Amino acid sequence: MRQRIVHKLGKVLVAALAVAVFGGTAYGYTTLESLDGITREDVIEAPDPGEQPADGSLDILLVGRDSRTDEHGNPLSPEMLRELRVGANGDDLTDTLIVLRIPNGQKAVKAFSIPRDSWVAEPGTKDKTKINGIFGHAKFASASAQRAAGKTDKAEIDKVAITAARKATLKAVEDLTGVKIDHFAEVNLQSFYDISKAVGGVEVCLKRDTKDIKSGANFKAGKQTIQGADALAFVRQREDLPRSDLDRVRRQQVFLAGLAKQVLSAGTLANPGRLSELIDAVKRSVVLDGSWNLLDFVRQMQGVTGGGIAFDTIPVVNPDYRYNPRQPTATAVQVDPAQVKAFAASLIGAQPTTPQAPAGPKVDVVNASGKDGLAARVSDLLAEKGFGKGDTTAETGRRTSVVRFSDASGPATEIAKLLGGLETQKADSVAAGHVQVVLGQVYKGPGVSAGGGAAGVRADQPITSDDTGCIN
Repeated sequence: MRQRIVHKLGKVLVAALAVAVFGGTAYGYTTLESLDGITREDVIEAPDPGEQPADGSLDILLVGRDSRTDEHGNPLSPEMLRELRVGANGDDLTDTLIVLRIPNGQKAVKAFSIPRDSWVAEPGTKDKTKINGIFGHAKFASASAQRAAGKTDKAEIDKVAITAARKATLKAVEDLTGVKIDHFAEVNLQSFYDISKAVGGVEVCLKRDTKDIKSGANFKAGKQTIQGADALAFVRQREDLPRSDLDRVRRQQVFLAGLAKQVLSAGTLANPGRLSELIDAVKRSVVLDGSWNLLDFVRQMQGVTGGGIAFDTIPVVNPDYRYNPRQPTATAVQVDPAQVKAFAASLIGAQPTTPQAPAGPKVDVVNASGKDGLAARVSDLLAEKGFGKGDTTAETGRRTSVVRFSDASGPATEIAKLLGGLETQKADSVAAGHVQVVLGQVYKGPGVSAGGGAAGVRADQPITSDDTGCIN
């Protein structure tokens, strides 16, 4: 009986935990005790015994931190920093945020990424910020509060502050997605290095040659197997990529999908030495929440298989959102929480509970941007918000965008806000009961691109562990 449980543990950890924390498996040659020693953190309160997921799924948050410390908070050695091609000073940023959804009673495993620059509400405040900065903000606030209360032990202050930071990050993800996170897994920069080497490398495929001095990336087009510092550079690169961070998200998904495939291969599972290295690497570089009972997890997930893990990305409204008009270079990724919640719910077949907006006036959209299909995409976007569909036409020779109205400014103001803060203008030429949107050449709002720019449209087609394809 125990051998069957150990066998199941391996399969489940490959299908879920291996994806979430880069490969913890005890398949065949090890026992449950071999996973003892993984660092634990009380980020999530343990559920009541026998409690079932309220939304019909088990949800795991994978956090990748851009930290220069190990899982115990100790600084990485200068030698390791050189090997990783990173400097000694790193921000407390969460550059990877992936939610793994395992529908209750189903075999499908689905994961979705949240772009690091997503502009979201900061938990416990009235402010908005990039989601990757919430960890550092919460850590600093906790440490400051502790010092103000008279605490002086730096190690204890850091320990409490990091716990607060992890909880704040988790809360931000829950608030954005509407997903109740059941378990938490965190990895650091060294994790990519250690685990990719332990499995003998991960195969990826690039469409073209690319190079980035900042991350140390230097890759040729075509299929290649990467490990160690190259694996880290592959998932960190964002320069010399057409869509910057959105392409970096794609890189991370491809790496994880390839890793899952590699871990499942006979070359890993049937090799005691490689399997031992993999488990040691996981224990050195992974943090799990303290409530995660792996044996119970195995029993819950006996029907899950690892071959069809699908990676996706939340809908993006505007990948080049200017959140501070006084600083033209201050950009973020604009997301709509209602769309994100509906997207996350759709992954387990649930219907979104967001109420439909009341019917609004008909909106005529004029495409003066020169971008093919823009008027149709913006028209569809506004229809999803409850506005009626009017005519879509094209014209040339206009640089800026405007929202025109004849008899009611309220709907025009709302539409202008939805499209990124456009100018509104009263115009007698607009028919009663209609609003006219004219999209100029410099328009960068929702709908600007069918790949990542249109609200309600996913950034890419999902990636699966069976077939990752070639990417940028």
